[in-house]
Amino acid sequence: MLNDIFNILLPHIAIGEFIILLMILGIFMPLRQFKYSRLVSILGIVTAIVLLSTVQTEPQYFGFRNSVMSDSYTLLFDFIILSCGFLCAILSRNIIYSIKRHAYTYQAILLAGILGAMNIVSANDFLTLFVSMELMGFSIYFLIAAAKGYYSKEAAFKYLITSAVSSGVFLFGVSYLYGITGSLNFSVIYEYVTENETSLLYSVSSILIALGLISKLAILPFANWVVDVYKGCESSTLAYLSTIPKLAVFGIVCRLLVFPLGSSFELTFVIAILSLITAFWANTYAIRENNVKAILACSSAANSSYIMLAASLVSVYNLSTVIFYLICYVIINIAAFAYLNIYNDKNPMDVNSFAGIFYKNHGLTGAYAIAILGLAGIPITSGFIAKIYLFTAIVKSGLIFVPFLLTLLMLMVFALFYYLKILLPMFEKCDKNTDVPTLKAVFSQKFVLVSCAIIIILIGICPEKLIELCRFIAYNI
Repeated sequence: MLNDIFNILLPHIAIGEFIILLMILGIFMPLRQFKYSRLVSILGIVTAIVLLSTVQTEPQYFGFRNSVMSDSYTLLFDFIILSCGFLCAILSRNIIYSIKRHAYTYQAILLAGILGAMNIVSANDFLTLFVSMELMGFSIYFLIAAAKGYYSKEAAFKYLITSAVSSGVFLFGVSYLYGITGSLNFSVIYEYVTENETSLLYSVSSILIALGLISKLAILPFANWVVDVYKGCESSTLAYLSTIPKLAVFGIVCRLLVFPLGSSFELTFVIAILSLITAFWANTYAIRENNVKAILACSSAANSSYIMLAASLVSVYNLSTVIFYLICYVIINIAAFAYLNIYNDKNPMDVNSFAGIFYKNHGLTGAYAIAILGLAGIPITSGFIAKIYLFTAIVKSGLIFVPFLLTLLMLMVFALFYYLKILLPMFEKCDKNTDVPTLKAVFSQKFVLVSCAIIIILIGICPEKLIELCRFIAYNI
């Protein structure tokens, strides 16, 4: 047991201890010291990042009766999750100033969500996976509802209902798979399906499990929550919601597609078709929207569908594509929501309300424009390299998937329209009577936005080292 703890779980335990510390401080600390909650949370995340150096990756390590595992794949995802959590904790300044009395509780819930995401990536059986998913899910409900106002509570309730239904679908699929194989452990199930001929029931159970998991990615049929939740959510919480749950779910979905669910040929086509339908729905819906958060919600669903399409076409090259695209995507998303965090959620989020804002806020708005151009896949941004890498992966998957690629290309061209809808008003010259807000950002907010914008450009110009790392991770899964 001690070997398992020291070889796998020290970063997880560090996060757990800081959750307990934050809860204790929330009881005893005076109200006027609420601002220190963010520092405690950041310290906990940094401690966990440092302790990642203790995790055994070569060879793979299985602990706690094979219920959790560690290798270079889980280590990379843990590092990205913690890094995103670090940036989200920095951005949480606005919301903790609005909920002073509950600031320590908010940070504890944020860390609990990060812990759940790390456990999801490390899970090696469906029981551990389900418990970890629920830990992350309940954290998300409370984080969404933390902001004051009716819309945040409505958003949390909608997310709760959707997650409850998807969890039921997931458990239904797991129960079928357990009936077929007699085990919940990924390794045992993989051995069973490689040694025995798979049945239609195996394919049905695999599809149900995948559908239950991809609800967190806003892929149809569980995508209706995404627009309403994004509209009612505070910006720093959206930075969390659009990155950490997606990293965790994609991390485990890719592992499941490679191993226990990889023998279902039907699952590949179901996911590929659902991904294309989601991309069509998200891109056409966004064209009609004028709310910036709603447009970014549709962008989130669309990008998830692109990644899911590549992940469904299981191969080492495709897996490296998924990892690279995810890294680029989360950096771009954090930059986008960091700007909205500076702009302040109390201001109107209509695209026209940003008219002329560049001329009063050159640097911050320029960094935001880089993020939006990255989402659109414009050259010299990381988003462009990620999309080129994605197209190459789909082409290498076989001629049968070329129609999927052509459809995807057409939808990405449509997507340019709503990204321009966000960008163009910011660079319009307004008359003297137009009230253009002056953005007031503290150092921490500027740090997150500008550093992410720089990374977006650097990856766009020199992606080779990151691509090599992603290929190494994919080959060693």
